[in-house]
Amino acid sequence: MKLSAEGKTDKGLARKKNEDHLCVDTVAGFFAVADGVGGAASGEVASRTALEVVRDYIRKTSPRGENSAAGHTGRADNLKRISAGINLANNVIFGASKKDPALHGMGTTIAAVTIEGAEMGIGHVGDSRAYLIRAGVITQLTEDHSLVAEQVKAGLLTKEEAQASGMRNIITRALGQEGDVDVDTSRLTLMGGDRVLLCTDGLTTMVPDESILSAVLSRDNPGDACRVLVDLANKGGGQDNITVILIYLENNTFSNIIHRFFRTRRR
Repeated sequence: MKLSAEGKTDKGLARKKNEDHLCVDTVAGFFAVADGVGGAASGEVASRTALEVVRDYIRKTSPRGENSAAGHTGRADNLKRISAGINLANNVIFGASKKDPALHGMGTTIAAVTIEGAEMGIGHVGDSRAYLIRAGVITQLTEDHSLVAEQVKAGLLTKEEAQASGMRNIITRALGQEGDVDVDTSRLTLMGGDRVLLCTDGLTTMVPDESILSAVLSRDNPGDACRVLVDLANKGGGQDNITVILIYLENNTFSNIIHRFFRTRRR
């Protein structure tokens, strides 16, 4: 299945530096965003390291590569590959923070996908997100590892109260904080015309899902849509670094009709 993908990152209006990173590797079918945590403890080092380690692992184990770890035994499972890569990144970041006092306490979120044919594997830790946009509907594919998400799940907060909470940036899981990390994984079969969004919380805390959906549906180029999303986040306040990746799956005749129908309805 053919796809096109682009990403954009911006430090926003309130932060002095950008601790987010992104990776768009269409050859390996790997796409990811990471949001560094730790501030002076070099969150930007953690987010960059995470994506480099996972990207290199995915490339090494990709059935497209000559040196694939799957070898002649066949394609390595997407979920196992992405989980193993993220766990390896956690070990590298945790080890570095223990060795270098300047890096102590650093960590990062990650939301990553691997795409092989029509199969997409998803792996994530923290509150960076993956979304699917299909037939005019936006669906969040990941569950935030955050304090307010746990409170919503427990019935202590409504979604509206969570959005306004001063504790919404408190995450409960991140890479590099402990020697081991639980990686949430899931699998999805893609269809022609699907659009996949990966983003850090600098987008989702500033822009509601409905506005994200409208921006993506109204643009046929993923790069254009990425720029619009970043602009919307900055217009909404730009209180955090903003990073987005959009993956557009090639339309077939049927999905073209469906896409045009929903785009027309939203005008």
